[in-house]
Amino acid sequence: MRYLIGFLLVISISMVPAQAQGKGGEQRGGGNRASGAGHIPTHGPPPARVQPGGQSPARVQEPSRAQQAARVQEPSRVQQPTAQGNRGFVDKPGHTDAPHVHPNNQWIGHDSGRNDPNYRVDRPFEHGRFTGGFGRGHVFRLGGGNRERFFFNGFYFSVAPYDYDFCNDWLWDSDQIVIYEDPDHDGSYLAYNVRLGTYIHVTYMGNG
Repeated sequence: MRYLIGFLLVISISMVPAQAQGKGGEQRGGGNRASGAGHIPTHGPPPARVQPGGQSPARVQEPSRAQQAARVQEPSRVQQPTAQGNRGFVDKPGHTDAPHVHPNNQWIGHDSGRNDPNYRVDRPFEHGRFTGGFGRGHVFRLGGGNRERFFFNGFYFSVAPYDYDFCNDWLWDSDQIVIYEDPDHDGSYLAYNVRLGTYIHVTYMGNG
């Protein structure tokens, strides 16, 4: 009898961590939100790749041979959206189908390169350059506007038309955002939404 009681006690103790882990997994289920929602990236995407013959920056990770082969066989869904607007950013179950950032600072969706015509700016920095501060040390609260023209602290921006669908759930009068320099597209910046964990390409429209 004593051995039976001891055996049952050991089993009940071992089941407690498993149940706690299951509950934690349910709480972390973010629906369509990005896994990095609420997390502010330490820095922006890796520097742009240099032209052939140059030296690659240290932080750029070359794709594996399997990834290179896949790119040759199938066009990137970032550049070729389907009729439904799905561009293929759901990298894990429960993640949003929009460009987003993981807590490990991995920028999902920023891989179409410098020649992506969807983010080409005809007159880069036509209204000057943003000087309000970049990165996680500079969190701004949106003050109003819409995707065509929004502002904070007197700085005005517009969203790249190609990214309009990615900001439908932004709260233009209250969301907190962080601005990063875009290393791939001259004249563009990246606006990261702290609440959603997603980001969009934006153009600076001036101060005042």
